[in-house]
Amino acid sequence: MKPSVAAALAAFVLAEVVSADAAARPQFTPTSIQAPFIEQFTPDWSERWQSSQASKFQKEGDTEAFKYDGVWSVEEPQVLPGLAGDAGLVLKSQAKQHAISHLFDKPIDPKGKPLVVQYEVKLQKGLSCGGAYIKLLSATEAGVTPEEFSDKTPYTIMFGPDKCGQTNKVHFIFRHKSPKTGEYEEKHVKYPAYPKLAKTSTLYTLVVQPDQTFEIFINNESKKKGSLLEDFEPPVNPPAEIDDPEDKKPADWVEQAKIPDPTATKPDDWDEDAPLEIPDEDAVKPDGWLEDEPLTIPDPDAQKPEEWDEEEDGEWFAPSIPNPKCEAAAGCGEWVRPMIRNPAYKGKWSAPLIDNPEYKGVWAPRKIPNPNYFEDKTPADFNPIGGVGFELWTMDEDILFDNIYVGHDPAQAKAFSAETFDQKIKIEQGQEEKEQETAAKKAEAAAEAAAGFVGQVRTHVNTFIGKARQDPIEAIKEMPQVAGGLGAAFAGLLGLVGLLGGVLGGSSKVQVTTKDGKKVDAPTAAEGKAKEVAASAKATAVQAKDAVKKRANAVAAKVGDAEDDE
Repeated sequence: MKPSVAAALAAFVLAEVVSADAAARPQFTPTSIQAPFIEQFTPDWSERWQSSQASKFQKEGDTEAFKYDGVWSVEEPQVLPGLAGDAGLVLKSQAKQHAISHLFDKPIDPKGKPLVVQYEVKLQKGLSCGGAYIKLLSATEAGVTPEEFSDKTPYTIMFGPDKCGQTNKVHFIFRHKSPKTGEYEEKHVKYPAYPKLAKTSTLYTLVVQPDQTFEIFINNESKKKGSLLEDFEPPVNPPAEIDDPEDKKPADWVEQAKIPDPTATKPDDWDEDAPLEIPDEDAVKPDGWLEDEPLTIPDPDAQKPEEWDEEEDGEWFAPSIPNPKCEAAAGCGEWVRPMIRNPAYKGKWSAPLIDNPEYKGVWAPRKIPNPNYFEDKTPADFNPIGGVGFELWTMDEDILFDNIYVGHDPAQAKAFSAETFDQKIKIEQGQEEKEQETAAKKAEAAAEAAAGFVGQVRTHVNTFIGKARQDPIEAIKEMPQVAGGLGAAFAGLLGLVGLLGGVLGGSSKVQVTTKDGKKVDAPTAAEGKAKEVAASAKATAVQAKDAVKKRANAVAAKVGDAEDDE
């Protein structure tokens, strides 16, 4: 079959498989719910959303700008797909700046109403370092230009997951305008909830009520609730009074509450030199204490090595061992009284502390009215919202966003999620369970295959050993693979033993004491073997020399006898 034909056939088969899989899943149907803003990324999405062409600096003072050149796409999920035909907005680029936004035809005004923000996140490749939060863009007089959407674009609320390093939380930040100065300040929720990091879809919902309370839900489960007036840092309302920046602590201000008593004197019986511990005079030497017995004795079973040369190595002494008589006794050697705490010990004397008559307390600057003080009792009256956007950097691509809701009715938002999230999550979780079961079966099959292989190897080895006992040569001829494997394993074991011997035993030495009391290194096993060989060679040479002398003497004797006969 030609390669082109084979490729076409494979593509056709794959398309049929995908089509069959999609047919087996329920079909996506756009919602009929009407709300201030709903986005399901239907085919006409590009008419509503626009990518940013802006650049950003990572921090102030940087000279190199980074473009928002991350790629966006609307497509169905590749990992654990839910409803057939249900596409979402996918962040496609790894380690890139991404920004995309949609501007409302008419701003949404949250004043005096509940505000609900809800959307889905699907981390198809996880989230190791990056954000997946949404921004509600502020409706300003200057307006928002989608092409210039960046981290500097004013927003009203930022909500959603963020994870990198020590950061792992669900953001809820709102920008609050000071009625006193007109400046905006970010308010961050205290003790934020943890995000759900899964490859299945996750539903994030924020509900802010006109009574200034809020609640965060993840997959319709409440994870965080509180008050806009009490649970944000910095707080919405500044303190009514502040420290006077012009107030300085007087030079004569005394903050020391206690001082040594100037009238106190050391008592006459106070002995500063008395030791902390003294021998216990009431202690008695235990019965059975062998005071004349040493703790260690020379090993009576030790023998001087044959290769020991006292001229070179010094006098040989047997190594010491624990004295066996001390094992059953109360103790051996000189008995010494145990130490106890000295009842007369008092240590270094110092004067007792008394209240300082000059003490004025801990100094603090006086309070003055806060010139920037205000009290905003309704911070939930957020600035009008002019659009939504994703402005993100992440190390993980293929993050999918879907089913965005911005409105005023928590019940409506829940009904919307019942049509979308509740349907797809069942399908995704079912697929995930099947994948886990398949992976578990593959792991079990691999373990069984490995066990079977080990069993076969054991059988072959046992058979080879049985044959080798009767006829080694014939066993090698019949089973050369087994013989080769065993030989390689044995050679490797010998190499390992040699390596360990060289590392552990090559420099190991034992100290012994010479006759004059000096400690010297006893010969190692290798050195002992070398000396043994040298001694053997020396003995052989002496024997040969003696034999030559004997032969010479015998010849001389015979010559002398012959001369006497003449």
